[in-house]
Amino acid sequence: MNFGENTAKINMQKNILDYKVPLDYNVMMGYINEFSERYPFMSVSSIGESIMGRSIPIIRLGNGERSVLYVGAHHGMEWMTSVLLLRFINEYCELFKKDSRIYTYTLSYLFSTKSIYIIPMLNPDGVDYQINGVGEDNPLYERLLKMNQNSTDFTHWQANARGVDLNHNYNCGFAEYKQLEAEQGIGEGAPTRFSGNMPESEPEVGALCNFLRFNDDIKAILTLHTQGEEIYYTSGERTAPRSKTIAATLSRMTGYLLGTPEGMAAYGGLTDWYISEFNKPSFTIECGRGENPLPLDDYFKIYTDIREMLFMMPTFI
Repeated sequence: MNFGENTAKINMQKNILDYKVPLDYNVMMGYINEFSERYPFMSVSSIGESIMGRSIPIIRLGNGERSVLYVGAHHGMEWMTSVLLLRFINEYCELFKKDSRIYTYTLSYLFSTKSIYIIPMLNPDGVDYQINGVGEDNPLYERLLKMNQNSTDFTHWQANARGVDLNHNYNCGFAEYKQLEAEQGIGEGAPTRFSGNMPESEPEVGALCNFLRFNDDIKAILTLHTQGEEIYYTSGERTAPRSKTIAATLSRMTGYLLGTPEGMAAYGGLTDWYISEFNKPSFTIECGRGENPLPLDDYFKIYTDIREMLFMMPTFI
């Protein structure tokens, strides 16, 4: 699958890549197109488009009927999660080519019995604004500038191109979140925390929800965020079957603590929606520790912490 002018050619002299530059949308698509040429067994398609018309790629690894989904970069400042997922895709494919063993399984066994769907970057517009800023040629320039308190500094931008925080745009606890928004004086598009006018108002979230509605083979989700080294697996007091047991195992693998989101973070997220809508396990993984955006130099340490979780999660479903 070739994304034409949205691609950036990447020099791939090493089998397993090292990431040296911030991962905006064009750089990500360059990696994905190179992976597609190099690994014909890797499937690439799209779940839809962002506000600004950027295709949102989804990668499938494996042929098994029972599947898991990994999602990165709901938030502009959290593009580190896209780096982690690309690193995982690259390593998985290299190990599969050699039919290597990973932990207690061979890659050929995992590939034939399970599938992993990966959306590396759900919010390509927000990531692009955070890394590159917003140029005057952007058709939404004036609106974006206003939402950003008339500042041209977008380094703390989390939202999509419409100023909606995608991880509060799901239809779970939406009304309760709106009350918290009002108390905080948030009533319109902003760099973060505005949930939109209605659930699934944003094409990025709507596309993901529809993908999940029509793919019953997906049995669990990992949503990667930064930062805090915590794992969330509940929606209020509700927990999907086996979630606590799986979460405890993920905690042992990563060294991350099990936690419960508090305040505004407790409403409207993908984990909440998936648990309430499908009663299936869903986990929010707060990767790394520090201040967003985490420095790119941190990626390898974070990846080694979550590597076992990414490879072994399919075996739990």
